[in-house]
Amino acid sequence: MKSCYLFLAVACSLLVIASAGSFYQDCDITWGDGRAKILDNGQLLTLSLDKTSGSGFRTKNEYLFGKIDMQIKLVPGNSAGTVTTYYLSSEGPTHDEIDFEFLGNLSGDPYTLHTNVFTQGKGNREMQFKLWFDPTMDFHTYSILWNPRHVIFMVDGTPIRDFKNLESRGIAFPKNQPMRIYSSLWNADDWATRHGAVKTDWSNAPFVASYRNFNADACVPASGTSKCASNAASNNGGWWNQEVDSTAQERMKWVQQNYMIYNYCSDLKRFPQGLPPECSIA
Repeated sequence: MKSCYLFLAVACSLLVIASAGSFYQDCDITWGDGRAKILDNGQLLTLSLDKTSGSGFRTKNEYLFGKIDMQIKLVPGNSAGTVTTYYLSSEGPTHDEIDFEFLGNLSGDPYTLHTNVFTQGKGNREMQFKLWFDPTMDFHTYSILWNPRHVIFMVDGTPIRDFKNLESRGIAFPKNQPMRIYSSLWNADDWATRHGAVKTDWSNAPFVASYRNFNADACVPASGTSKCASNAASNNGGWWNQEVDSTAQERMKWVQQNYMIYNYCSDLKRFPQGLPPECSIA
């Protein structure tokens, strides 16, 4: 534990961790009646879904800023109607949340990668992508970099989205509430695939998603209201100050031009009174 300098001069202690042990050490299975399994001496975790239930897990620790990595291999074959989630969330009605959701599809059709950011209980910041690879054939790394200035979504190290801190312009940013990592596999065939037109084919059950190589270079606050230290960067590779540099900007631009299929900032029908204010800020 270290004494630390805080935003807004709130005194606290925190532990900067680099968590890459085992799922036994880092996570709790939270639901599924045995459908979630930790295997290979804690190095592999699988979630399964059948007609009765899905399953899920969460981290033991809460985090307040950090770089979170997880390798996931998604449900193969006909995954229509299923949703695999991997996200950060605090608790309560005014919760913050940072979402990866993977919406299944018919065999041969691509998954939809759905992202969203909630601040103080309000979301409606969806951006969706197709992927440039088949996410069911092998494990790929999905990362959330969360520091006081940015929430950056990354796939195999390539940034796909950067939600910036624009509090100076009156736009809320998640920076006060510690969040756990959650993941689940569940049935959402009322909306997940083609807005519910394609239903889950239960003859393909059980559906299975696999997880490995969880790593959290992150701050674990000593209390639920403490904030992360600005000296954390010296302990974990600089994520505290990391931004999307010019090279990464080009990669993100390539992804958004070629693989983004929905951007809330372009949906004038959804926001007839005007797009959210962050959409007009470069």
